[in-house]
Amino acid sequence: MEPLTEHRLVSGPVVYGFLRLVRVSEARQEALAASLAEYCRRHELELSGVFTDREASADPRSSAFTGLLDVLALPDVYGVLAPAASHLGPRAIAAERGRRIEAAGSRLLLVRRSRPACPPAASTTAARRHSPGTTRLLETES
Repeated sequence: MEPLTEHRLVSGPVVYGFLRLVRVSEARQEALAASLAEYCRRHELELSGVFTDREASADPRSSAFTGLLDVLALPDVYGVLAPAASHLGPRAIAAERGRRIEAAGSRLLLVRRSRPACPPAASTTAARRHSPGTTRLLETES
C-alpha cells in the first residue's frame, strides 16, 4: 500500500529570501533568517537561498537585489520572501523593487504585513431589530 501524500517528501514552490541588514546584530540576523525558514516550513515552500543587502544605498540596484532578480529568471521560481516590506528598502526603493519582482513574474511574500494606519471598523455587519425575537443582519458594502 502506498503511503499518504502527507507522508511523502515533496518539494513546495521555490522561493528566495531577501533581507536588508544594515547595522544589525548577528543575533537579529539569525532570528530573521529563522523567521524565513519557519514561514516556508508552515506554508510548504522551499527556501532555496537568501540574498542579503548590507548597504544603506539610495539605489534600488544593489548587488544582492541584482542577484535576486537573476535567480527569479530561473524556471519554477514562485517568489521572493522577506520578513517585512521594509526589508526591500525605504518606501521609494521598496516600491521600485516590488515592481521589478512582479515584472519578473514572481510574487512578493511577506512574513509580517504592514499595519494599516487606521484600525479597521469594529464590525463588517450591522444588526437591525425588526420585531421582538428577530434579528436581521445586513452586510455593509465594501
